[in-house]
Amino acid sequence: MLYQLHELTRSVLSPMASFTHLGSSLFTNPFSPYTYLPLSKNIAAGFELFHRLGKEYEKPEWNIDTVMVGGKKSNITITTTRAKPFCNLIHFEREHSKNPGGDPKVLMVAPLSGHHATLLRDTVKTMLTSFDVYITDWVDARMVPLSKGPFHLDDYVDYIREFIHVVGPDLHIMSVCQPTVPVLAAVSLMASAGEQDYIPKSMIMMGGPIDTRLSPTQVNSLADSNPFSWFENKLIHVVPGRYPGAGRKVYPGFLQHAGFVAMNPDKHMEAHYDFYMNLMSDQLSEAEHHRRFYDEYNAVLDLPAEYYLDTIRVVFQDHLLPKGEWKVHDDLVKPQDITSSRLLTIEGENDDITGYGQTEAAQKLCSGLKKVDRKHFLAKGCGHYGIFSGSKWRKQIFPVVEAFITETEEKTASQAAAAA
Repeated sequence: MLYQLHELTRSVLSPMASFTHLGSSLFTNPFSPYTYLPLSKNIAAGFELFHRLGKEYEKPEWNIDTVMVGGKKSNITITTTRAKPFCNLIHFEREHSKNPGGDPKVLMVAPLSGHHATLLRDTVKTMLTSFDVYITDWVDARMVPLSKGPFHLDDYVDYIREFIHVVGPDLHIMSVCQPTVPVLAAVSLMASAGEQDYIPKSMIMMGGPIDTRLSPTQVNSLADSNPFSWFENKLIHVVPGRYPGAGRKVYPGFLQHAGFVAMNPDKHMEAHYDFYMNLMSDQLSEAEHHRRFYDEYNAVLDLPAEYYLDTIRVVFQDHLLPKGEWKVHDDLVKPQDITSSRLLTIEGENDDITGYGQTEAAQKLCSGLKKVDRKHFLAKGCGHYGIFSGSKWRKQIFPVVEAFITETEEKTASQAAAAA
């Protein structure tokens, strides 16, 4: 019933959001006489603020048309390399390469944790300056018909293994936040199965919950303080009839968004107040920054119930991966079997979602890798989102990632030359 109530609320707010959008335009358009009335800025700012609080946010576009590659402006064409019911593997094809022989291929695994993959827009755009980038673009579960079946955490791992084979061989894999766990599982299972030709040259894991027993955050405390049945009974709802996925059980995006906001309510209230004041004082660049951020932040997707509940149990409550007890389709996940890759783990000093040491835990689990092939980087003064977007990502973290991949490529080339 909660999902239906949410839809009813949206249907009530929709005409009001449309009206306030029109009202804002009416009091800001230079051709409108209302623009020149006293207090017109106040009225327009109030209308737009209400519009943005009440509107429904659709999946944002990537809006990556060009990037600079090796000093040249390179046009970008986005293509779908592999389409699956719950995820599309997309490729950002560049007009130019930085290196004459082609740039290293990087498979970026975006989080399936509420927001769309476009949350990594800044990550992708920066990576494209040096690398050939593919990314997982997860599908909103409410758009997936029941006939496509369920989607478990095991299926997530299967998808990653398949995508590695599609993009590979000779690739690097980069996981941001939540997918560090299934990515490590996928590569571990490939190593155990002897798929050495497709093992990624390197694994870059950023701000992920490999071992949530370390430095638990508010997110971890929520999982620990409630029994598994609470998540089943309180957070799982059925998709209403107007969507293609009608009847599918999901963890709704609107509930996730409420959780995001509840973590820092004062911060969001202050941001909306600042937005209103920026509109009033004609600080248009700051207001536009607010719009861009919240267009992305407020756009959420539904998660398949099976996948979400599996993640709660495996990652946050039973800690099966760091305990060495996780089985995917009855196959034990053994990170120690990975011997032919390199590992870079990255954490933010001020990360309030993935605590200190949770990602670095992968270093100990991947004991089959030589010490020289395992590196860890702590980004000073960096929060969770700063790991993969903003100035800290571009100036502090990307250079580390770029150097690590370049070093890996050089080492691999030297080994191949020696073997020949």
